[in-house]
Amino acid sequence: MSTRARERLDDDFSNPVRLSLVGSLQAVDEADVKSLKEAIGISDSVLSRHLSALETGGYVQIKKGYVGKRPRTWAKLTSSGQEAFAQHVQALKEITGLG
Repeated sequence: MSTRARERLDDDFSNPVRLSLVGSLQAVDEADVKSLKEAIGISDSVLSRHLSALETGGYVQIKKGYVGKRPRTWAKLTSSGQEAFAQHVQALKEITGLG
């Protein structure tokens, strides 16, 4: 295992919920928060707390709007979020001998 790989892990992705959120967002252009909540199996408050932390870190962009008359919230990875996640995953692969 490379110590350098360990040093490239991003602490913001060390939480399993955040890792799941970013992994889910990596696969799509954007996702509505209801779909994220259901896919990951977390409560509204947990989702809100972790999305806010990821937004503060510059990894996720939150957009609010309406579908018809119903309010909706969407999340998407920023370009820096995509890059940070890719580096984090690569470091995990190196640590585990899979990359």
